[in-house]
Formats: sequence, C-alpha cells, structure tokens
Amino acid sequence: MPRFTVAAAQYPIDRLADWAAYEAKLTAWVEEAVAAGAALLVFPEYGAMELASLDPATMGDLAGSIDTVSALLPRVDALHARLAQAYGVHILAASAPRRDGDGRSRNAARLFAPDGAMATQDKLIMTRFEREEWFITGGDALRVFDTALGRLAITICYDSEFPLLARAAVEAGAQVLLVPSCTDTLHGYWRVRLGSQARALEGQCFVVQSPTVGDAAWSPAVDVNRGAAGIYGPPDAAPAGGGMPADGVLALGEEGVGQWVYATIDTAHVDALRCEGGVLTVAHWTEQPGAAPLPAVVIVPLGESM
Repeated sequence: MPRFTVAAAQYPIDRLADWAAYEAKLTAWVEEAVAAGAALLVFPEYGAMELASLDPATMGDLAGSIDTVSALLPRVDALHARLAQAYGVHILAASAPRRDGDGRSRNAARLFAPDGAMATQDKLIMTRFEREEWFITGGDALRVFDTALGRLAITICYDSEFPLLARAAVEAGAQVLLVPSCTDTLHGYWRVRLGSQARALEGQCFVVQSPTVGDAAWSPAVDVNRGAAGIYGPPDAAPAGGGMPADGVLALGEEGVGQWVYATIDTAHVDALRCEGGVLTVAHWTEQPGAAPLPAVVIVPLGESM
C-alpha cells in the first residue's frame, strides 16, 4: 500500500473523570480519523500524561505522575491494540513514561498494526527538562518498522533535531518518519517543526509531526502545550512523478486547536525522488566532509509487511 492517508493529531491534554472518559475520548478520535479514510494515525509525545489525572493524589507530582501512567500502560496498550484491530489501521499511540525494571523511566512510543501487534521506540536523546527535573532516561536503540504501509521510523520530539538519527533510519530504508512532539513554547514547536522539515529534505522522505495542544494547569509535566500538526515532504519533484509542494508542506493545522490534520502520501514518490529528484541528498550524503558513522538500526517486522 504505497499510497495512503495519514492523520496527525493536535491532541489536547484533558483532565479525565475516569478511565471510561479516556476510553471514550480515544475511541472517538480514532473513529473520526477512520471516517476520514486514514490508514495511519499518529498521536503526540506525552499525550498519555492526561492519564495522571486519574489519581488526584499524585497528578501534581512529577515522579508520582510517572508511576500512575506507567502502571496504566498495559491497559492503555490493550485498548490501542483493540482499536487498531477493530478499524484495520496502524496507530502510533501517544508516548508515555514507562518505569522499567532497572528503576529508570523511559519515554516510550508504541506502534500498533491492524492485527494488534505492537512494537516500541523509546526516545533516545533527552531534553534538559527530562534530564534535570523529570529524570527520564534515554533509550538504547533506533528501530525501523516494516509494515504494510512501508518502512516507518519514529524520532520522538527532540530526537528529530539530530540529523544522524533520521539518516540512519533512511539508510535502513525508512520512507516515513513519525515525529510525536510535546512543546510548551512556540520556540520549541518551531525547533521540532524545522527539524522535521530538514529531515524530510535530507532524507527525501515524508515526515509527520503530531503535537500536544492546550493547557493543563494541574500537570507539572504538560501544563502548557503549543504547536500544530504538520505533514511534510522534500520540496522537490521527479520526472516520473513524486512532485511535492514548493515549500514541502503537504498539510498544516491551526496552532493550538484540537484537531486531526490529514494528507494522502505515496511512498513510491520517495523512491522516485531518491532516484530522479532535482537533488539527490540521500545519494550525496557521504560526500560531506567528515560525514559521521551512523547509529545502528534494528529492523522490526510489524504485522503484514509490503
């Protein structure tokens, strides 16, 4: 399925009354995207932090909120798996802090296939807030996922600002990069957006950014959320097809508004641009003086591949 519709969420953080409210909210969001024809649904970084509101005793505490959300992850993942199966779609769940057996917490994004299979990408590079105040630890492996939609990779928020991560995924065949994000200022949003568009240019690929939006004063982790969802490609064209908008912006949401943003993408255009584009940034990457060795990549089959 080289051609499909992707939905990028501008996802508001809500204070939830109970688990049923969360389940109803997520189900409604999925149903809306499916009704619009989406085959891939992308939720943002730390969107799962709204689940901390289910425990009023700890929701205002950074460490306590991690424990609350981490404890709910098996239930959250089971819900996403059911929705992916019920509607026949791929879903990148909102990332969440996961407390691991070594006592450390990692920021985990989980990708679900239509058969309910799941694979995980941990954020690799931590922001200052994550390192110095929240004590989130980076993951240890970059993964590329073989799916029925093509080869996908996930660079979570700050990870998108580091070109060698995306380049390693591109070298492993990634055609679409998913960038779930959570930023509390427009400066942060633009850093991730510009990083995403730069990665689309360098990798001659599609990049899908999904942010949290709105205010959640009750949460010390995600109290302010700024951003707009965007779906980007390289600003280029190939004679055999694969032309992109001149600015590379396929779709862009209204900043701060809870909504889905949609675009139909064709991974065959990625292959065409990498062979016949006006520029060949993928092929010419190694001509840079001092081009660095790339991080190792783990290839993960997820559901039925192409």
